[in-house]
Amino acid sequence: MIRKTVDNVQEALKGVEDGMTFMLGGFGLSGIPENAISELVRLNIKNLTCISNNAGVDDFGLGLLLHKKQIKKMVSSYVGENEEFERQMLSEELDVELIPQGTLAARCQAAQQGFPAIYTPAGYGTEVANGKETREFDGKMYVLEKAFKADFVFVKAWKGDKAGNLIFKGTARNFNPNMCGAAKVTVAEVEELVEPGELDPNQIHIPGIFVQRVFQGKNYEKRIEQKTVRPKK
Repeated sequence: MIRKTVDNVQEALKGVEDGMTFMLGGFGLSGIPENAISELVRLNIKNLTCISNNAGVDDFGLGLLLHKKQIKKMVSSYVGENEEFERQMLSEELDVELIPQGTLAARCQAAQQGFPAIYTPAGYGTEVANGKETREFDGKMYVLEKAFKADFVFVKAWKGDKAGNLIFKGTARNFNPNMCGAAKVTVAEVEELVEPGELDPNQIHIPGIFVQRVFQGKNYEKRIEQKTVRPKK
């Protein structure tokens, strides 16, 4: 059995450099690779292109990289709750490519599965389609969208084994599974790392073939992005 475990996040991120393109799983603050992001902040690498549904919030997640001006370009579908993301985009300090959310997921999956591109109806007839090839299928127009190309993928799973098999929990099954295997190196941090054979094969979401490095994460905060409570009666 091939063991893909590394001892810590420092070893997991060996090879990251300035100017690289990263894909990062998560939706809002759910399922984000907290340990990997913290290490990228510590390493202070710059001129990054980050492909992620959104950029977290101002003081957490990818927002930490934005505050240190480490990100040159964000490829996202949602500006969301991050005021610094919005400010940098509107002031043109940050290059932003906004993509329909389904197209973002499909371009991740295309890279994962080895397809060079996809055709999607989303965005046809809008600015999204400017400069792109379009084609008609069965009387409906589609836009050609290329698969992403990235150097590293960083995902976060609930459980994983030392062969790289992963299980995601709840809402963390967002962009994480689609991104696994979609770059040259996929790094998975997990809440619980177990021996091969301990995971129920019927529950595994991503097989280890899509993962190059896996490590036991720690100190997860699991913040709530929007906390809503009932008023006291």
